[in-house]
Amino acid sequence: MSLSHEPSGRVVVTGIGGVTPLGTGVDKFWPALTSGQNGICRVTLCDPDLFSTQIAAEVKDFNPEDWIEKKDARRIDRFIAFAVAASTMALEDSKIEISDELRDEFGVLIGSGIGGLTLLGDQHRVQIERGPSRVTPFLVPYMIPDMASGFTSIVHNLRGPNTCVVTACATGTNCIGDAYHIIRRGDAVAMLAGGAEAPINEIGIAAFSAARAMSTRNDDPEHASRPFEKSRDGFVMGEGAAVLVLEDRDFAIKRGAKIYGEIIGYGMSGDAHHITMPLEGHEGAVRSMRMALKNAKIGASEIDYVNAHGTSTEINDRYETMAYKTVFGEDAYQVPISSTKSMTGHMLGAAGALEALICLKVMEDSLIPPTINYFEPDPDCDLDYVPNVCRKKDVNISLSNSFGFGGHNATIIFKKGE
Repeated sequence: MSLSHEPSGRVVVTGIGGVTPLGTGVDKFWPALTSGQNGICRVTLCDPDLFSTQIAAEVKDFNPEDWIEKKDARRIDRFIAFAVAASTMALEDSKIEISDELRDEFGVLIGSGIGGLTLLGDQHRVQIERGPSRVTPFLVPYMIPDMASGFTSIVHNLRGPNTCVVTACATGTNCIGDAYHIIRRGDAVAMLAGGAEAPINEIGIAAFSAARAMSTRNDDPEHASRPFEKSRDGFVMGEGAAVLVLEDRDFAIKRGAKIYGEIIGYGMSGDAHHITMPLEGHEGAVRSMRMALKNAKIGASEIDYVNAHGTSTEINDRYETMAYKTVFGEDAYQVPISSTKSMTGHMLGAAGALEALICLKVMEDSLIPPTINYFEPDPDCDLDYVPNVCRKKDVNISLSNSFGFGGHNATIIFKKGE
């Protein structure tokens, strides 16, 4: 197919890859998620004893040298390695042949909410203990969030649009949505899009502990993340990456690609209220969802499944529930909603990308993952959160929400692949 064709205006997903606390690779991650396994444990990546929160959802089966040349693997930050691995898996899954012609129209848009926090912490320690001259010259290049996209494009020699979104916990969803628009307007034929994060280190844990946003159920990590449940006491930090291969629909069909789903709607909004807390009723989430529905040209009643932001924090879960009641009206009690952060923890800038991937697998397998650790219902969070056990259900259209510090809200809607 000539790459000079007119864009179809439609964008599909043809490849998926993930590095998660439940396993590296969708073949490991997805069965663990649907069976309700938990990826949260006592922190091992640093000494947790100094912190009020000592638990996190770590990636446990990952070796950067399996994905990147040894020399580079020893220099780069962990979040970049996650991004490269997830991208490589997504490309392999898509079975796309990247010709020299296609490389110029194949872009990368992988974001990170924080970037190279581990490398920054390590090199700050080097400066204090050994002096400024011993700080690595690779600190800035491998710390900045855009290097998930930059390094991935270098590894795979992709020369199309290359950029980065940083919108805190909405990053992954915004990256996929913005890549969708790049393809729709004809600036690329295909894009790698997603998010990567590696915040589990001394400064990351200290910072979020100081904000009093995280669960302190240190003696019971498996049950610490309990979104929408009455006794929830904060989110659990996670790490990892998820990346999708997006393509112009006509291009994907002509090459005979497997299509997981089509992106049919994307919305975003700003709260303009507070750096960390949404307005009561979560008006920003309401506007984001309504924009996505308008973009998709569908009504709220046509949504078959919602993957919630669902962080397990007291106020955010309550306000998110209020937003669903506003958008869905009487149908709010009928649509199944699950928070997979109950199993993966909150992967921050990678969360939205992983949850988009989950929506695609839900539609493919007609299987909705549960919200685990749902022991006692909260009267203020009284919707169908698919408690504790996965559910068989045909899902044709799914919606995923992500909300970030700074009042960033993002929503993406997928339709089942043809």
